[in-house]
Amino acid sequence: MATTMQPQLTRRDKLIFRLAQDQVYDIAIVGGGATGLGLALDAAARGFSVVLVESHDFAKGTSSRATKLVHGGVRYLAQGNISLVREELYERTTLLNNAPHLAQPLPFVMPSYQWWETPFYGIGLKMYDALAGKAGLGKTEFLNRDETLALLPEVQVQGLKGGVKYWDGQFNDARLALALARTARSRGALLVNYCRADELLYEAGKISGLVCEDTQTGKRYPIRSRCVVNAAGVWVDELRQKDGVASGANATRPTKPMVAPSQGVHIVVDREFLGGDVALMVPKTADGRVLFAVPWLGKVILGTTDTPRHDLAREPLPFKEEVDFILNESARYLRRAPTRADVKSVWVGLRPLVKPQDDDGDNTKGISREHTVLVSRSGLVTVTGGKWTTYRAMAEDVLDACAEKSLLEHRKKGVTTHLRLVGADRAEAHPRSICSPPGLHSYGDEQAMVSSMPGAHTLLCDGLTEGMVRFAARYEYALKVEDVLARRSRLLFLDARLAGSLAEQVGEILQQETGLDPEVQAFVELARHYLFLPT
Repeated sequence: MATTMQPQLTRRDKLIFRLAQDQVYDIAIVGGGATGLGLALDAAARGFSVVLVESHDFAKGTSSRATKLVHGGVRYLAQGNISLVREELYERTTLLNNAPHLAQPLPFVMPSYQWWETPFYGIGLKMYDALAGKAGLGKTEFLNRDETLALLPEVQVQGLKGGVKYWDGQFNDARLALALARTARSRGALLVNYCRADELLYEAGKISGLVCEDTQTGKRYPIRSRCVVNAAGVWVDELRQKDGVASGANATRPTKPMVAPSQGVHIVVDREFLGGDVALMVPKTADGRVLFAVPWLGKVILGTTDTPRHDLAREPLPFKEEVDFILNESARYLRRAPTRADVKSVWVGLRPLVKPQDDDGDNTKGISREHTVLVSRSGLVTVTGGKWTTYRAMAEDVLDACAEKSLLEHRKKGVTTHLRLVGADRAEAHPRSICSPPGLHSYGDEQAMVSSMPGAHTLLCDGLTEGMVRFAARYEYALKVEDVLARRSRLLFLDARLAGSLAEQVGEILQQETGLDPEVQAFVELARHYLFLPT
């Protein structure tokens, strides 16, 4: 099903006017990341009335700081979790089909430096192909030394024996979140960023809505709803604690934390360090974790798998040992070793890992796909865990749980399986690769609209025009410089120093469009943060 429409204006005053109306929604969602936005779309597509509030910008947290991979979970094969791999492979293909301008297949190569590595990893990846079946993106291939070098021209040559090539997906996470938000809006959902859920409302001990605060004005608005879903990601425990106190459900003991956060550190360097549009994957580094070098929007992302983290900062700083580890391990596998001086940007994403829940009075619905849905005694629905690839399956599970508890009625599921997102262009069979530098290709079938904006031909830097900033303000919920330079464009994540230098220009355009303070200086400080490399 294609989404063909004129872009809808997202003027702040009109959104707040709607929020202030006295209405009982079917579902109120707290959290504007992948999980909350995916749920808003699924619920709206089924005909439910939906409101979503997000305390910061959409995808401000974890959902803009992913490794940019849409994958079926190769590592789960080793754990024997075949059903999970199958589901994730299915969801991978669904995502790629519904947003071809933002998510595309990407080849990966695992280089082999021991004689056994090619057959060992290759056989496992052949199983990956078999599980994907018709949902496969390409065949796994065994490579000799020359074939490996042709695909990874900057890989370390010494000791190289060959490699294995396989396929997964890549995407633009923050812009995909925005596409979910705008597609949900096209189905009638009300979504408001910079609007914090402050407290929960109750009738006869059951959740009946929430009170939110517009963080731009300080005004508070009650929202009445049949069902409230807590989809705040790594921060879900904050609202769960408020529910435990207010409802009296856990009066004798505090609500147990549900999330154990972990971090993923990502370092961005120039494309020349990898030398092509094929990703490098090392399945086992010196400490047993995975190392990756992924081409993305004209740069290369270097990183590894998660490590535990105990703070929940909105802008977490990278640990010195993680930065050192990524650079040192990259030096083992790349011909030219990147140094701190080569780093363009560093960011940290916090991932919500779900702690096992004992019987504490909650009705727990544990899902075998890394995420968990809980319904408290008062009826607060909480969902956390999971990952971008399975956002759609998570939404379906939440609505199933709501129906099982009679918070919402059962309605036919699967409505988003073939629902193409805003910007998806059916006529464009071969969209420009998102490995390419930023540009109009991220807008899909809205490119003509963006090109017609005032200032469309005024270039601020490669890949960003004045017209794009105006489009972001009018149609993409952007209020602040950070919204534009971090998430509507991805410049902060690609080149923090360049992003900081554009703050004033972007701020002037935004102020013309919104009349609000675009917080220029705050973004300049944030850009310095993304260049922070511990010593």
